[in-house]
Amino acid sequence: MTSLMPLMYAITPIAGFLKNYVKYKRGDLAVFSRTPLVYLCIDRLLTHFKVKDIILWTLIMERWFFFVAKIFLSSWRGTYTLRKQKYIQKYGLCYTEDNVP
Repeated sequence: MTSLMPLMYAITPIAGFLKNYVKYKRGDLAVFSRTPLVYLCIDRLLTHFKVKDIILWTLIMERWFFFVAKIFLSSWRGTYTLRKQKYIQKYGLCYTEDNVP
């Protein structure tokens, strides 16, 4: 199982890099290296606590970490408020006095 670890930890960053390159036509090394660094930290933490199935838990916890981090960042930056008009046009949202965020 140990020989699969580098392969398992390489799939998500490479797939994300390819997606960003196809979508934005550029590759960002900082964004690419972010996931392996988080993997390393989580892996070391789980190893310290002697968790079984470290690869599985590392992959899951990395996704949770970025999910929660992006929620807090978006909330802190006020991203929804900044892009509200775009969302109204794109998704046909209708706001009333009762449901205005």
